[in-house]
Amino acid sequence: MHFSRTQAVTQADLEIRRLGTSRIDSPMLDLLDARQTTEHYVDEDDRVLLDDTIARVTARGVPIDQLPGLEPCGPRRKIYFDPSKTRAGIVTCGGLCPGLNDVIAGLVRTLTYHYGVRRVVGFRNGYQGFISRYGYDEVELTPQYVRDIAVDGGTVLGTSRGHQDPEEIVDCLERMHINILFVIGGDGSMRGAMGIERVIAERNLKIAVVGVPKTIDNDIPYIDQSFGFQTAFSRASDSIRAVTVEAKSTANGIGLVKLMGRHSGFIACYAALARSDADVVLIPEVPFALEGDTGLLAHLRRRVEQRGHAVVVVAEGAGQELLEAAQAGRSTDASGNRKLGDIGRYLRDRIEDHFDGAGIETSVRYIDPSYAIRSVPANPYDSVYTVRLSQAAVHAAMSGRTAMVVGRVRRRFVHIPMPLAVSKRNQVDPHGDLWQAVLESTGQPVRFGA
Repeated sequence: MHFSRTQAVTQADLEIRRLGTSRIDSPMLDLLDARQTTEHYVDEDDRVLLDDTIARVTARGVPIDQLPGLEPCGPRRKIYFDPSKTRAGIVTCGGLCPGLNDVIAGLVRTLTYHYGVRRVVGFRNGYQGFISRYGYDEVELTPQYVRDIAVDGGTVLGTSRGHQDPEEIVDCLERMHINILFVIGGDGSMRGAMGIERVIAERNLKIAVVGVPKTIDNDIPYIDQSFGFQTAFSRASDSIRAVTVEAKSTANGIGLVKLMGRHSGFIACYAALARSDADVVLIPEVPFALEGDTGLLAHLRRRVEQRGHAVVVVAEGAGQELLEAAQAGRSTDASGNRKLGDIGRYLRDRIEDHFDGAGIETSVRYIDPSYAIRSVPANPYDSVYTVRLSQAAVHAAMSGRTAMVVGRVRRRFVHIPMPLAVSKRNQVDPHGDLWQAVLESTGQPVRFGA
């Protein structure tokens, strides 16, 4: 399924699959008796409109009751699974991200305290944890076990990358009598979850698969922000502060920070705006040239001459077209992502060579804090966000919904079909207001080079 534009998405694309009719009274009925849609809450029978501008609504040319709408998150009055007979599994996949342990803890607490689910198990080291040849034991997850895990970064379940056979994974779910599987991971993990759900449907099993999407790069489409992103750009801004101090403390000093962002430059943009120290921000969405009067190197030299120092923030995926030699062979990692050339070291060398060639003494201070950022605990904002996402995921799963992820769209928590969640990549719009804010903050030109 392919979605090229928001306007191409129809109501049929937004429908959430269900395992069957929900007939069991929810243990949370007392909380729902008096609820109705307000500016702060969306009732389960209502919808959240996908389009948020008059222009987009008008472009569809359909009556208001036919406008595509997303199903809201939250507890349902009727649920599908009998809590006393339900077993849930949790797995974390892909790279580390602040907030993984918070999501695990939130899922366990909501399942146990609010629904009375008696057994929750964690699978170790991503999808490998389901495969017998790896020999990993499952983890019994209880409120006592997860009580303090959020104070640490990473994931107590471990993680891994790469494809595993969905048939073997579903074999494991059947052997263990798992009714609900929660997958915490990025787009590759969600594609894996879609494969698992496909096998479940082929076998006519009643197992719900619900995702909590995770990406530190904030590149999941449609949702406002992914969990961990606020923590990430906050920590990244500390690195910008550090190189700024270094750059100011030496003659003609230049600070260079490489931040996460394979395809999307959100962390670089937000971190730079948080500090307002950067003279240049480079992101994958905006190509740049190094040479010539309008190139990056000449711009940096002018900044150093004017101010005595300069600071550059670059996303890891920026400028890959300049690294043809480093990309020879275009090898991929276990997740199928193309391995990137090191744009940070490349820029450091080119900047030093340029200033040497111009006869200008300089010192380039280079920081790559990527792994230090990925491994930290979530900040309070992301901790709250993960709690709400985990609660929403449990409510959806217990009501029998499947092949979906939870997320927040324009302040509303909603259900998103997995095919839609992996249909494209969220990126910084070079014509949007975020990039405009970065250009205003840095004073850099719209483009480096012709």
